[in-house]
Amino acid sequence: MEKVIIYTDGACSGNPGPGGWGTVLMYKDTKKEISGGNKETTNNIMELTAVVEGLKMLKFPCEVELYSDSAYIVNAFNQGWIYNWKKKNWKTSDGKEVKNKEIWQELYSLTKTHKVTFIKVKGHSDNEYNNRCDELARNAIPN
Repeated sequence: MEKVIIYTDGACSGNPGPGGWGTVLMYKDTKKEISGGNKETTNNIMELTAVVEGLKMLKFPCEVELYSDSAYIVNAFNQGWIYNWKKKNWKTSDGKEVKNKEIWQELYSLTKTHKVTFIKVKGHSDNEYNNRCDELARNAIPN
């Protein structure tokens, strides 16, 4: 299985408000940057979108190291929340519908195609790629 490294970040100007996302993919000697934005969104939606769009770029099943500064996303997988949500028909432990369910469902199905390891990075620190994703996300916020 080919190994790919993906860094992701989302940003919002107000929450909710206009937002953007940025993703950097690295495969062998190739680096690709993608980004996008939305006029009315939330920070969590932008964080999730960055991950989904990054994984959607992969043309065949890959082993992915995915770096995100979003505890929401990393913990959902590393602490097993998402598997419990799925088991409970996309309901949280208190019986409420999972927020942003459609994006979570899409992300879940992408993790069935790829072997994804979620790694938490410290936001706004000295990580070159996380900082680049943050810049891409901020630049993608619509005016």
